[in-house]
Amino acid sequence: MTTSIVRATLFIAAYFALYLSMLMLIPAAVDLYVGNPDWQIFAISAFSVAGLALATIFATQAPPPPPSSRLAFLVVNALWLTLSLVGALPLYMSSLDISFIEALFEGVSGATTTGSTVLVGLDDLPPGLLLWRSILQWMGGVGVIALGVFILPYLNIGGFSFFRIESSDIEDRPFARFSTFSVSILMIYTALTALCALFYVMGGMSVFDAVNHSMTTLATAGFSTHDASFGHFADQPMLLWTAIVFMIIGGLPFTVLVLFAFRGQTEAARDPQITLFLCLIAGAAFAVTIWLIVYQDWSFFRALTHALFNIVSIITTTGYASDDYTSWGPFAVVLFFAATWLGGCSGSTSGGTKPYRFLILWQLLRTGLQRLLFPKIVTPIRYGGRLVSTDMQAAVLLFVSTSLVLWIVLSVALAAMGLDLVTALSGSLTALMNVGPAFGPIIGPAGNFGALSDGALLVLIFGMLLGRLEILTVLVLFSPLFWRR
Repeated sequence: MTTSIVRATLFIAAYFALYLSMLMLIPAAVDLYVGNPDWQIFAISAFSVAGLALATIFATQAPPPPPSSRLAFLVVNALWLTLSLVGALPLYMSSLDISFIEALFEGVSGATTTGSTVLVGLDDLPPGLLLWRSILQWMGGVGVIALGVFILPYLNIGGFSFFRIESSDIEDRPFARFSTFSVSILMIYTALTALCALFYVMGGMSVFDAVNHSMTTLATAGFSTHDASFGHFADQPMLLWTAIVFMIIGGLPFTVLVLFAFRGQTEAARDPQITLFLCLIAGAAFAVTIWLIVYQDWSFFRALTHALFNIVSIITTTGYASDDYTSWGPFAVVLFFAATWLGGCSGSTSGGTKPYRFLILWQLLRTGLQRLLFPKIVTPIRYGGRLVSTDMQAAVLLFVSTSLVLWIVLSVALAAMGLDLVTALSGSLTALMNVGPAFGPIIGPAGNFGALSDGALLVLIFGMLLGRLEILTVLVLFSPLFWRR
């Protein structure tokens, strides 16, 4: 049984790699058009990946095994590893002077929509390389939606969609068939990306910058075509406000967007996690705005624009930066560090802990305190009026506790490699939460991950994959029970 599952996983991953090889022809065509020799690298990479993928497809053809959670776990991990490795290949083979580990870090950061980078001189890089990084993040963003909406709920490890909590009513779904649902999500995702690009062009971006930033904005991913990130456009408020709007949209559940777009239904927008998500953004942005006005002597509009932009960027785990917010003072730094834990809604392109988990944790805490006072009281845990199953409660507690333990473990590993405490703590956290920039002079919003050793980059690569796949999806593969027949 294990052999057939591995064979099926390799078969699926090979098909996915074949599709990715076709996507490589897009940056190849762009580089060929502008006369950059890197088009040959993308062409060679595309044909090499396609050849290996076709050979694997023919070698692993067999009747598919029956659907199972083990197959789902393996496929999810294999697809993200495939996207990361294929994404790293042209970066490593290109004119960039980077090691394979650095290329892999960039590929994983792109595939997981983290946005951390080891590259410098982005303003002068060939357009094909910049476009390829954006394509990786765009692909990772739509993959995250599929992971959160379709796969994790099936595996009962903490994935959440609004119709999964104690309900199997078909009318709660946007469409009866998930294939139709997935196509609808892709249509919404693509349309919003195009609309974002249009607004960026109207705001003053070049068409190339607009295309790249629209892909990484909707994916809440954070790769930019400039070393200064969105700081390159810091004096263009329309661009900042456009990014704010579309980052927030990327942080919303796509199930809600599909219901609104295709069914005209607004009831799903009452999902409690959306309310908490928006309230956290508003509260944090208001606090930072007041701080900048009072203690940094900024004008109201400038303070509001940059406070809201950077808070939305961190909470949605996009990772853009319009300014070095670590220079805004201790209050702002502490608040941004706390915001790194939050994340967007489940079923969105965002990473992080996610608001629905905080809502369930709050109810568990409140219920626990009530039982201390009244041991015989029976208080069910509810989310939006629906009962939360004991499995979901356990999954939330397991995710949060495991996240904390892993944060400590990864931080200790980075510190053991010689990194200072701030860099180690914030680097491991930003990897697990898939945020992008961290804190400190090395990897802060004004810094870069290129100064880290290969060992530290490998630790962060593992952290990014853990965070993107909701931690338990990866850890389960290390259990001996998983591999037993």
